[in-house]
Amino acid sequence: MSNAPWTRSRKADLQVGNAAGEGSPSAKVKDGAGGIVVVGNRGVSGCIDEMDMDSPAAAGRVSMTNARPAALITGASSGIGAALAHVFAQNGHEVVLTARRVPQMANVACSIRAAGHRAHTISCDLSRPDSAECIAREMAALNLEPSFIVNNAGYGLLGPAATLDRGDQLAMIDLNCRTLTELSLRFIPSLARHRGGILNVASISGFIPGPGMSVYNASKAYVISFSVGLRRELQPKGIRVTALCPGPVPTEFQARAGILDVHYPRGFDRPAEDVARQGYKGLMRNRAVVVPGLHNKLVPWLPRFLPRNILASLVYGQLRRWEDA
Repeated sequence: MSNAPWTRSRKADLQVGNAAGEGSPSAKVKDGAGGIVVVGNRGVSGCIDEMDMDSPAAAGRVSMTNARPAALITGASSGIGAALAHVFAQNGHEVVLTARRVPQMANVACSIRAAGHRAHTISCDLSRPDSAECIAREMAALNLEPSFIVNNAGYGLLGPAATLDRGDQLAMIDLNCRTLTELSLRFIPSLARHRGGILNVASISGFIPGPGMSVYNASKAYVISFSVGLRRELQPKGIRVTALCPGPVPTEFQARAGILDVHYPRGFDRPAEDVARQGYKGLMRNRAVVVPGLHNKLVPWLPRFLPRNILASLVYGQLRRWEDA
């Protein structure tokens, strides 16, 4: 766990906060060691008052009895996460976006505010072991508490598991599984107070074995199983839990995963905006699993008709372009 100190903001750093737009009551910046910060504006006409970053403990003194409910959305700087932030805001939720990439996330928040909705940003490396606690502290500083958690942050890697970097694959498990689990459990009391819910973004890849993306597929299988089980456990508390399982979505995910020339059968890909709308609707209707797209709905049924070793061979045949000739 990093013990990066909080540092006093510099005027040059404050230019990043200016991009976040108005409506956020605090303005913190990232220190050189990658600490967790809130990026936002305070004051009049988007001006930011310089703050003392050496005293973040005041955040913990905010009373949760008067805290406003908000939807916390991870990985909200682009793609499905950004689309989900817009959908939640359009449906009347105050939103808190969290991601590592401050400028992109600030642009999403600005767009939401321009439409007349309330949005805040927390710059956070979710791979850090203390990320959930830091997010809780910063939301308290904003006088907010989660009524909904959207665990969208995650990534995949294309290639043979034996040759991909082992550290990268273990970090993928940490983000896709450990962080998602911690955030799902960390805020249960506030979710229960507001009778809210958890939307965990999985994938249709979680229904089938995935040679070529073995660790990624396994991590998404965990997300589906965990979400369905947790849903039953939290039902008496009035908390909804939904696993959103999209197929291919044209986002930055493919480039991050190293997928450059893999072509999916026509009809399986869906736009991020459509995936977000269906995910939100499914959560509000308390559905256990949401699979956007008619073609994609066939995938969960495949293991019922085909042995897993045959499915693995079929998937391998689709993805073997990454192999050396």
